Amino acid sequence: MDCVFCKIIEGSLPSRQVFENERVIAIHDIKPEAPVHILVIPKKHIPTMNDVTDGDNELIAEMFSVARAIAKEQGIAEAGYRLVFNCNKEGGQIVYHLHLHILGGKQLTTHIA
Repeated sequence: MDCVFCKIIEGSLPSRQVFENERVIAIHDIKPEAPVHILVIPKKHIPTMNDVTDGDNELIAEMFSVARAIAKEQGIAEAGYRLVFNCNKEGGQIVYHLHLHILGGKQLTTHIA
């Protein structure tokens, strides 16, 4: 498989890791769009949000729990932050391995494009 996130998870590509447990990893985005831009990535390869099944519900909930904890650790929880899943080309997805963006550390615009 030629998935950059799978390679990061297996350790064959470097990353600036923030968190890891048996199901999820969190890393700094290599092209940050905000002072805090961290990706929460499931270790299970799920290409897009459209590929999430009911069997993945606990994993998705864990991703949100990890994101909330990271926002607190990064000092952006109280001021505010944004969580984003991009899905497919028109949704802005570049890497086809599900991942949740945590964005914060500055006033974010209401414009999402």
